[in-house]
Amino acid sequence: MDTLKDFLAGYERWLLAFHVIAVISWMAGMLYLPRLFVYHTETQPGSDASERFKRMETKLLKVIINPAMIAAWVLGLTLAWVTDAYTQGWFHAKFLLVIILSGLHGHNVKLWRAFQEDRNTRPARYFRIINEAPALLMVLIVILAVVRPF
Repeated sequence: MDTLKDFLAGYERWLLAFHVIAVISWMAGMLYLPRLFVYHTETQPGSDASERFKRMETKLLKVIINPAMIAAWVLGLTLAWVTDAYTQGWFHAKFLLVIILSGLHGHNVKLWRAFQEDRNTRPARYFRIINEAPALLMVLIVILAVVRPF
């Protein structure tokens, strides 16, 4: 193998497999965290239940969501480079949606901080609504990656 790109191309299926695993893990967390926020809003700040939700949210974010997002990005960008997908229109659209999903991830981190500091002011309905955004983005991203409509 002459270059790193050639070397990695030999492992393209492995890169793809681990990318899919990372995305599934990231999405599972992105769908579950707002649901925890819904339940957390129904507790009194400082209560045992509230403190339990804080621990659950923190573990979910730090042990699953953040590492999975990082792995999805690293593996996805590596795949885009190895396969030259970055030159194709479907990838540009997918990349934009992944950036939006990452922004939503950042928003969830902001919401998590508010809960950690007992200063959440949003109602459960808000979290029920934003819980739908990752699912919609996921559907669009998968369609773009699999169907490659343009």
